Amino acid sequence: MAAVESGHSKHMKMSSLRLAVTTLVAMLAFAGNSLLCRLALSDGLIDAATFTLVRLMSGALMLVALVSWQRRPVVVDGSWQSATALFIYAAGFSFAYVSLSAATGALLLFGAVQATMIGYGLWLGEKLTLRQILGALLAIAGLVILLLPGLQAPPLFGSMLMLMAGVAWGMYSLRGRGMGDPTFITMGNFVRAVPMAAVLSALFIQDIEAEWSGLIYAVVSGALASGAGYALWYAVLPHLKSVTAATVQLSVPVLAAIGGVVFLAEPITLRLGVASMATLGGVAMVILSKRSVGK
Repeated sequence: MAAVESGHSKHMKMSSLRLAVTTLVAMLAFAGNSLLCRLALSDGLIDAATFTLVRLMSGALMLVALVSWQRRPVVVDGSWQSATALFIYAAGFSFAYVSLSAATGALLLFGAVQATMIGYGLWLGEKLTLRQILGALLAIAGLVILLLPGLQAPPLFGSMLMLMAGVAWGMYSLRGRGMGDPTFITMGNFVRAVPMAAVLSALFIQDIEAEWSGLIYAVVSGALASGAGYALWYAVLPHLKSVTAATVQLSVPVLAAIGGVVFLAEPITLRLGVASMATLGGVAMVILSKRSVGK
């Protein structure tokens, strides 16, 4: 009996380890998108419209390959509404990173995604506790601090584009709840979003700039950080509690900031540090307060 229990606990331990590692890799992939996009666009290695097109095409091809590897029929599922939200996110993300640092962009994106999802819950009639209200106000204050005019303020236009991208990603996430196999549906949405990106690229044809290194960054962002990254995340998501899944995503802006310092030599300013602590701390207060209702 002891041997059976030992073997069982070892299996559970290995499963927990695999879950933790896969979750970490998914978060690194999400943060990696910010770094890859910034690497490509800050040095003018590729234009934003082409980066968006190549990223979505590469993501679509990776997801098609994953579905095919599972020996499942490749049928374009998803919806045009979700694909449009995905496209708006990807385009806003790319154009914003022409001017934003990796850390600032990730913080604005994350803040907008969480605000959209929390706001949707309020619209449905969810009630916030006092702690959640204080957390939401703290998170908003953090974003306001970041965007206040001053020498360290990020470019306003790029900031607005990233906030738009975050709202679009939040809407995309909300639409994806309970809609069947996430990997299969995500594949369909990526495939549907490619023609939209092609139209965008045609509109900005006079600005086309695509060196091989920029194209490689876009392919890696699409195929690995997006396509494979989303597939990994959706694989572990059913095994995580809602609160845990939301909380681990707090690591993405932090990982992006660390990567920005290490790989892009980006400074961490006092304004960004204070804004990050306020925004992430406030969102954490909102999320963790949900423990009381069993989520």
